[in-house]
Amino acid sequence: MLQNTLLAALGTPEIAVILVVVLLLFGGKKIPELMSGLGKGIREFNNGKDGVGDVDKKSADSELPK
Repeated sequence: MLQNTLLAALGTPEIAVILVVVLLLFGGKKIPELMSGLGKGIREFNNGKDGVGDVDKKSADSELPK
């Protein structure tokens, strides 16, 4: 409930101030690198999450007698 209240309190001016602060802290050249790293991390996480089921399925198939 607290999270919904916090997100509802952020309006356009607050988001603009946050974006300006991030730009000042990291600079224009560093932000695309950060976003690229974030995207790669999320992609690896999703691949790992999806891959866990594949590993279990492969191990179950290999245990079946032929």
